[in-house]
Amino acid sequence: MHTALAQVQAVLEALPRAAIVQSGDEQVIAVNRRFTDMFGLDAAGIAHTPGAPLGPVVEAVCATFAERPAWVVDTAHAIAARRVHRTAEIPLTDGRTIRRDVEPLYDADRNLLGSLWTAEDVTEEKRRAHALERDNRTLAELAGQRNEFVARASHSLRTPLASVISFCELLADPVSGPLTAEQREFLDAVHRNARRMERVITTLMETTVMRAPQLNLEFGPVDVPRMLTHAVLDRIATTEAAGVFVVLDAAPGPPLHGDELRLEHVLANLLENAAKFTPPGGTVTVTSAVDGDHWTVDVADTGIGVPADYREEIFSGFVRAPNAESGGYAGTGLGLALSRDIVRRHGGDLTVADAPGGEEGGAVFTVRLPLVGPRPAPAPAPAPAAAPGSGSDAGAAAP
Repeated sequence: MHTALAQVQAVLEALPRAAIVQSGDEQVIAVNRRFTDMFGLDAAGIAHTPGAPLGPVVEAVCATFAERPAWVVDTAHAIAARRVHRTAEIPLTDGRTIRRDVEPLYDADRNLLGSLWTAEDVTEEKRRAHALERDNRTLAELAGQRNEFVARASHSLRTPLASVISFCELLADPVSGPLTAEQREFLDAVHRNARRMERVITTLMETTVMRAPQLNLEFGPVDVPRMLTHAVLDRIATTEAAGVFVVLDAAPGPPLHGDELRLEHVLANLLENAAKFTPPGGTVTVTSAVDGDHWTVDVADTGIGVPADYREEIFSGFVRAPNAESGGYAGTGLGLALSRDIVRRHGGDLTVADAPGGEEGGAVFTVRLPLVGPRPAPAPAPAPAAAPGSGSDAGAAAP
């Protein structure tokens, strides 16, 4: 075998795909073992040595196709119009699917010399893609059913719960008559737990709404220091009731592009959590500053902290750290999941770490938000090259 031809053959054998090189005068230049095995050329007795005519090879290959492509109209002029890269996925009669590519070959003067054809078995890849698509559809249906169930259950619970709360407040009114100390204690317990159930239902509903893919946030300029001031002032009653001192240090800076109402919800949740998990006499410190093209907001406390093993788990929903569970702190584990979801919809992130001065305990939750808001969704991928039977391959025969 000529040295140059031997080198071409060696290169083809090293390729991980089935491959054949054809010349401009419709002859086989070289073909690798993967190609002859994929299309059964040896079993069919088809000549494929260098210099063999290309026509019988093309016919043998096309015979394995589940449907003869419309573009196979003539085995003559097999490389006509093959001046750009082409690709197609082709089903075979034995159930396999192959991905075929053709690459024109040029000399140094851009004269067309022939073509390199490659093929690979993508049956398993297609099966996995179809399975993934099916699973995604199933998950989407389940998510829809979950959201519908939560909405219906929440609505069904709200009406009787509203009655319980109303009657508690009515009975607590002195106009309704005196209560013994024990009766008032029981009534307070009923009222307190009914309010807790009301908060759980509200959180469930908000989580369902936020996780809905069709949710549209209302973006606009957000004055971060002003938003933090409002959030702290709105939580004064909560922090004072917990006996916690709040410090706000909001540095000035440019507005960010975001949904102020949703971001205030995040800050309110972080402040309420900090107050809940910080013993009386403790401190909650809220700081903010511009860091490059981001706003960073820290909510630090001197409370019980978050164990390192649970610093991701607590954002997954319905998960609470062991020290929160054992300490008897009320909660559902949904607030942080909802808060992180809101922040990530803004293109940012919400994380937790040990508060500065870790020997004193406590945690610091950090919200990092881009000034420009979330990045736009990527443009749709370009349409794949035409499959067999389309006009892009019309009028040329090829494997």
